[in-house]
Parts: sequence; structure tokens; C-alpha cells
Amino acid sequence: MLYNKEVCRIPGRPLFQNFTEMHMAKKEKENFLDYRPRPNRLFTTETNDEGHVEIMMENRGFYNWLAQKLFRKPRFSHIELDDFGTFVWHQMDGDRTVFEIGQAVKSEFGEKAEPLYERLSKYIKILHDNHFVVYVNKQTTGGKPENNP
Repeated sequence: MLYNKEVCRIPGRPLFQNFTEMHMAKKEKENFLDYRPRPNRLFTTETNDEGHVEIMMENRGFYNWLAQKLFRKPRFSHIELDDFGTFVWHQMDGDRTVFEIGQAVKSEFGEKAEPLYERLSKYIKILHDNHFVVYVNKQTTGGKPENNP
């Protein structure tokens, strides 16, 4: 999109600096540690014999259907979480923030969890990208909280 230089330009300042300031003022910074994750209720979970959480994900779509018919692939995939993931999964209830979950992980695992917040934030973001987790208090683009049934 092209902008009219006369409208965006402030005398004595470069165009790019003014453009950046204009968009940064609109965008509010959100702190990931303030998010309150909870498991998505669209997926069922079970605890296996080892005490790890297993997320059951249905394989949908044409190519998955074709693989199920031709290659006898299962309809559901069982995703097993490790010790760290299972502990974090049980902590995510929609009431605790990511920071509070990190404190609980630190008290449970100690130095084995380091680098704590980098690892924890990456893990929760991966779960969110795969729709296994939703954020209770995060504002979406429509201005309404992200909330699933």
C-alpha cells in the first residue's frame, strides 16, 4: 500500500520513522507471561499407564480419509506428552498465568527446566498453534476474548 508522502511526513523527520511511530502507537504491547492458557475442550485427553497425558486428535480431511482407507491409518492420533509437558498441562486451568505456571515448574523440576521461560513459552505457543490450548484472557483481532466451548 502506498502512502502519500505529504500526509505522512513531518518536516525535519524521515518518512520511515514517522510511519513506524504511527503504527506503534496503535499496537499495544501484550506480555505473554500474563496470558492464562487452558486446554481446548474440543480435544479429549487421557492419562496412560506411565502417568503421561495423551491428547487424542482426530485425523480429518480428504487426504487423511484416503490414508485411512488405503493404508489403514488410524482415525485418531494419540499425542503423548513427556513429564515436563504433563506437569504443565495439569497446571493450565485458565486461572493461572504463564508466569505462575513457570514458578510451579521451577519448584517441581528445578535446574532441569532451565532456560525456564524460553522453553515454557515456546512449548505453550506450539500447543496453541496446534489448537490444543486456548488463552482465556487474550484479545483476538475482533476485540473479543479467545474462548472455545
